[in-house]
Amino acid sequence: MPDARLAALTFLEKCRRAEAWSDAVLGSVMDASKLDGRDRGLCTAICYGVMQNRILLDHSVAAYSSVKLNKLEPKVLDILRMSAYQLLFMDRIPVSAAVNEAVKLTKKLGYTRASGFVNAVLRKISANKAELLEPSGKSEIERISIKYSHPETLTEYFVSLIGIEETEALYKCHNGNVPVSIMTNTLKTDRDSLYAAFIEKGFEAEKHPYLDGCILMNDTGAVSALPGFKEGHFYVQDEAAFMSVLAAQPKKGEKILDVCSAPGGKSFAAAVISGGADITSCDIHENKLKRIKESAERLGIENHSTRAADGRVFIPEFEGKFDLVIADVPCSGLGVIRKKPDIRYKDMASFDGLCPIQLDILKNASRYVAPGGRILYSTCTVRPEENGNVVEKFLEENKEFALEEFTLPGLGESKNGMMQLWPHRHGTDGFFIAKLRRI
Repeated sequence: MPDARLAALTFLEKCRRAEAWSDAVLGSVMDASKLDGRDRGLCTAICYGVMQNRILLDHSVAAYSSVKLNKLEPKVLDILRMSAYQLLFMDRIPVSAAVNEAVKLTKKLGYTRASGFVNAVLRKISANKAELLEPSGKSEIERISIKYSHPETLTEYFVSLIGIEETEALYKCHNGNVPVSIMTNTLKTDRDSLYAAFIEKGFEAEKHPYLDGCILMNDTGAVSALPGFKEGHFYVQDEAAFMSVLAAQPKKGEKILDVCSAPGGKSFAAAVISGGADITSCDIHENKLKRIKESAERLGIENHSTRAADGRVFIPEFEGKFDLVIADVPCSGLGVIRKKPDIRYKDMASFDGLCPIQLDILKNASRYVAPGGRILYSTCTVRPEENGNVVEKFLEENKEFALEEFTLPGLGESKNGMMQLWPHRHGTDGFFIAKLRRI
């Protein structure tokens, strides 16, 4: 019989070894385990839950473990983490079931001698649930770092930007449920028809309060199984990413270049918003371009081409040829922690080399903009170093460009041609948008 907990443990082990999170790996593990819909849901909930709450879970295990965590067999520690998550956060799972399944799994994997230890630790965690969910700390930074499982260095950084209260509000968003944003492909259908198809099939869906064409859904299961997917009636994209393209105002007949296009969402948004632009999607990875091309064909996007290219390397035949250039540059990803929980654990020192790369891409992309054309610079992070600072550095060296104001539905006007979105303020991914015009 397929075992959701064993599948979750397999996934966590793969993540631990690769030091990275991957939705693709999660899907492959569940497929290999032949889990049905209910068990797939349990497996997904445990995997995301452990990744979101790892610091708190380790804090809870350490409180009642006679062995230091770094001395435990890694698989046993993973069993304790996923079981502690069930005890602390999944009220529908009886305590006896969570503990007994953990003991059985420990024995099944050949760690029989550790089964009594696992049982004792988990019983203690269950008995002290309320205290563990509201940990104390030597400081407010330490407290919210443990409670919401964000490293102290990252917490100190966020507090320096937005203060302790907003940081806690942000962390609540990071650990909360995130609806899937479905973007209607208005080249093929309309939102009302797509919405009706979802409701007819029994899915819970709601129309976005201010963004036309967007539908919010929970518990979608495999997106590819939703009605209208094969027909190309929609694609998935966060509201912030879509609205960044909306800020650039792509128009029918324009030539548009997306210099770092994978996974293709902004190219698709440009096609939908413009209703018929000529779009070129570039990326350094050929395999990603193949998937972009397949998605564009599913969506029925015409006048679309792909090209393998490094965003930092100049392509002479592109010089001055495009009305709009989209530069959604590689970044730290701190704006999408709520969707990619492992990002919070990255070493912040690894972000140091990003800004020169981002500036190089922006400089190179600007050479492709036609006179009077514009460039969209965007990231899915909230770090000023990667956002406004890069744009200002670029403008210092490129006087033929100037920031241009824009207005977005539900979000209002930009500030000096730039806008920073935050999950806890705007209900979107953390996202930066800057619109520049070539004078």
